[in-house]
Amino acid sequence: MAGIYIHIPYCKQACSYCDFYFTVHLLDKQEFIKALLEEIESRTAYLENQTIETIYFGGGTPSQLSTQELNSIIEAIQMNYSVTGNVEITVETNPDNLTEDYLKQLSEIGANRLSIGIQSFKNEDLTLMNRAHNAAEAKNCISLARVSGFNNISIDLIYGLPDSSIEDWQNNIQQALKLNPEHISAYNLTIETGTPLAHLVSKGRVSIPSDDEVVLQHNLLVDLLSKAGFEHYETSNFAKQGFRSKHNSSYWKGIHYLGFGPSAHSFNGTSRSWNIANTKKYVDLIRENKTHFESETLSLIDRINEFIMTGLRTVEGIDLNHFENNFGKKRLAVLLQESANALSKQYLALDQNRLFVTPKGKVLLDGITSDLFFE
Repeated sequence: MAGIYIHIPYCKQACSYCDFYFTVHLLDKQEFIKALLEEIESRTAYLENQTIETIYFGGGTPSQLSTQELNSIIEAIQMNYSVTGNVEITVETNPDNLTEDYLKQLSEIGANRLSIGIQSFKNEDLTLMNRAHNAAEAKNCISLARVSGFNNISIDLIYGLPDSSIEDWQNNIQQALKLNPEHISAYNLTIETGTPLAHLVSKGRVSIPSDDEVVLQHNLLVDLLSKAGFEHYETSNFAKQGFRSKHNSSYWKGIHYLGFGPSAHSFNGTSRSWNIANTKKYVDLIRENKTHFESETLSLIDRINEFIMTGLRTVEGIDLNHFENNFGKKRLAVLLQESANALSKQYLALDQNRLFVTPKGKVLLDGITSDLFFE
């Protein structure tokens, strides 16, 4: 089984914190879609005839495309790849451009999972982030999705926002739970260099919470969602029983995936490739039948470290049997030796031949992971 990711680069407006590749200019949209369909047809060999289990439209904002345009992409995938009958098709959306008609059409073309970028239910936060929606639209879009037939809805939230208090964050979580989504992705805000938000922070016009305050917000999130019946199955992801994101889970399990569109990444176990992060150049290169991506062959050490990094992000942790079978007894012994300090501090735990991060260790995950990397 494998997955397909499609990067739709268009956004209604630029969020102040975002450093993903996007554009707010839609004049080349038809040329982009034509190039995208050509790329879908041209890269069939990459996954070596594996069956496609998930299709994920990310961005950018995929709902900037019409449902007819999205359907043309789905049909191209189905025409050129072997797609399982119960394929999970996720579309990332924003509350401001979701109407009942659009949502019903999404359902009709086969989309069966929504990922909605709400980020916050506080209007002041949304203004600071330059989001195109307000809190009322954030709440209303869930109701519209339900009446349109969607029963697998994920919402995105951000904590650690400038000038935010623990009370603000608690209210955000409670508002989210009232909407009863099947899945919640919650991310700690990162101040990315070159973004408008980074400029505001550097000028002292907004202040970001301290590390201790961010830890409190993270711990509150884990506690409240756990009490509400959500499984904390990956560092930033929480799901009700049976509603883990199949597509995103493939990244953490090392399942192969193929990415289409500008800046999209691909992975087939031994190599990784990434498309050029420029829509015009992407379109021109495909039109001229020239290479539009870079690639690298992963070394053994690359694959080991990726296995460690992705495994520790999940509730299952690192399968030590799998590690030994793929990388050998000697390297397993090294891994366990390097884990001893974190195990003694109860940042890591070992049970049923799995090495995993404890609740105490989750806020230190990056450091724990880097300590285990092979060189």
